[in-house]
Amino acid sequence: MGVEVVFVTLGRFCSEMSSISLSTGVGREPGGFVSGSHVSFNNSILAANHLGSSFKGGLNGIWWKHDSQSRGRNGCGVCIVAKIRKGKKHEYPWPDDIDPSLKSGHLNYLSHFKPLDEKPKPVTLPFEKPLVDLEKKIIDVRKMADETGLDFTDQINSLEKKYQQALKDLYTHLNPIQRLSIARHPNRPTFLDHVLNITDKWVELHGDRAGYDDPAIVTGLGSINGKSYLFVGHQKGRNTKENIQRNFGMPTPHGYRKALRMMKYADHHGFPIITFIDTPGAFADLKSEELGQGEAIAYNLRAMFGLNVPIVTVVIGEGGSGGALAIGCANKLFMLENSVFYVASPEACAAILWKSAQAAPKAAEKLKITAKELCKLKIADGIIPEPLGGAHTDPSWTSQQIKLAVMKAMDELTEMDTEKLLRHRNLKFRILGGFQEGIPAEPERKRNMKPSEVVSGVSVAAGIEEDIKNLRKKILGGRVLPSKLLFSNEAIEKLKREVDQEMTNAFISMGLKEKLESIKMELSKSSSKPDQPLSPALREKVDKLVQDIKLGLSQPGSYLKLKQKLQTLTHVKKLVAQQAKGEKLKKEVNQKLENDVKEKMEVLKKAREAVAKGESLDKELIADIENAKAELKEILKSANLEVVETRKKAVRTAPPELAEKIAKADDEIGKEIEKAINVSGVRTKIEELKGEIAGGSSREKVAKLDKEIKEGIVALMDLTALKQKIEDITTGASS
Repeated sequence: MGVEVVFVTLGRFCSEMSSISLSTGVGREPGGFVSGSHVSFNNSILAANHLGSSFKGGLNGIWWKHDSQSRGRNGCGVCIVAKIRKGKKHEYPWPDDIDPSLKSGHLNYLSHFKPLDEKPKPVTLPFEKPLVDLEKKIIDVRKMADETGLDFTDQINSLEKKYQQALKDLYTHLNPIQRLSIARHPNRPTFLDHVLNITDKWVELHGDRAGYDDPAIVTGLGSINGKSYLFVGHQKGRNTKENIQRNFGMPTPHGYRKALRMMKYADHHGFPIITFIDTPGAFADLKSEELGQGEAIAYNLRAMFGLNVPIVTVVIGEGGSGGALAIGCANKLFMLENSVFYVASPEACAAILWKSAQAAPKAAEKLKITAKELCKLKIADGIIPEPLGGAHTDPSWTSQQIKLAVMKAMDELTEMDTEKLLRHRNLKFRILGGFQEGIPAEPERKRNMKPSEVVSGVSVAAGIEEDIKNLRKKILGGRVLPSKLLFSNEAIEKLKREVDQEMTNAFISMGLKEKLESIKMELSKSSSKPDQPLSPALREKVDKLVQDIKLGLSQPGSYLKLKQKLQTLTHVKKLVAQQAKGEKLKKEVNQKLENDVKEKMEVLKKAREAVAKGESLDKELIADIENAKAELKEILKSANLEVVETRKKAVRTAPPELAEKIAKADDEIGKEIEKAINVSGVRTKIEELKGEIAGGSSREKVAKLDKEIKEGIVALMDLTALKQKIEDITTGASS
């Protein structure tokens, strides 16, 4: 019960009254309080005349009257009004029935976090449906056994083995998006669940000392094996009501400031810090931004690197962006097997890159968000196992695994002195950026990312050596013949499949996949009647879909890979069509002129073979060749084919000695070019040109250096001697 005392004075206090004192004693009884009062005037106890008065709400008026000797000339009276309210039986912070022999665990009562009145309903994830079907079969067989009294033990055991094997196969081959769904499971144990399982004593501490206590971040002190630790973690709700209260585990700036206040408190008292991460990200509403959300996170990041106590972080669910990292700058970072850690959620990443959240599975795979991938990247220092089915199937066992991993890391970190501990924490994050101890960091380079500049620079850089080769070929008097492009059927089919896949992704990102499927269904129905034309409504839908696709593809900078592949496929189709047309024409001509041309072609073939052997042609054979050519022209004209040009076929009859001379001359030319490069200092300019290209210099500067390099090489080469060597080689070939 509570006692409320109000003084009401009537008249004036007597001048003789030197003191007025009021003392109250409060004693506790089960279910309420007992209060007593003692009032003294002039150090003497006065008798009280109780006057019954009916005050509303159970008020009792008590008047004390003084004798005439003590009252004096100015009479006075004092009225004390006491309001007695019915006491409430509180379970917080202490219950009424604490066991007096209890030595540990009683501090759990200092938290509002209590077991749920109702057990949470089981939630089945989409990929778990095969397990649900097996479980339903097991239940049906057991029910049948109970109803019929027959023995189905073998069937039940067989189904249970299949269930366990299916469970093992499923949870050992999860993809990233499936692990993300487990990390977001509504029944997954929260931060306080784990803390109450692993601590001997636990007391929660509230407030950021600036007027607010963010329920999305929980801080407190707990003891494990007799040693005190500071615990900080994101707290999600276990049902809708708690999620609303905890803001779905998304902290405001007040939460991060509360966490930092408690971490400084732990640093002052020498308590090691254990943080638990489970948040989709910091709360990004307008009010949080106004209150300094970014500043609070940034301040935490900086301050955590200066704390002189060991810090261990465990990701128990989602670790979203800076909202997770604000309490995650630790010496050791552990992740539960099915937890995730990301800079942006897969849905947000897919919406940015693929213009649709439906591409989240692909984004999750590219982001490398799972514990296994992050351990490979050395972001996480270890993986804490979970039971098959996820942590929610056995929270106590999962908590003990967390306790073992954290205590092992703490034993290792507490052996370090302060300087080594801080260096260990700094190096952990510096290594993530590619920093290596003892190797100087490369200075920052300014890069010009304009497409035209980059393409130009790349082409010039790639063409330096090619220009030197072309110079050598010009000296040799050689000619580079264009190579014939050949496309195999396998390559064309592969390109078609890639285009189909890119088109599918484009339809998804444009939000046109459902519309496309609907039109396909309507077209398939109308295809059963081939003679009947498309209905106006269906044709209008098709035209509208085509316009939407063209509009989406026409957006600048979007679907570049798809556009490139479509262009390549179009070019390939044209080449294939031309090749097929040429083959068809060749076949038709051969069929039409086979008998007439065969005899003439034999004459030309014999002449070609004689020339190849080095034999001289007599006048009769030359006359036969000219007659055969003239007759072939007439035959082709009769077949409506026009002879555009005739040319002599080059016959390579170079002997081995001449090939050796050519190779030797080529080597000498190469040496001459290298000599010119070294003498003129062109090599330095080549390196300078490469540096300018890498630094993103302007196109004019790059072109100027390129021109100077070429002119320097040509100016210092002895072209007269090289030409003489070429003439000697030509003379040897003609002889």
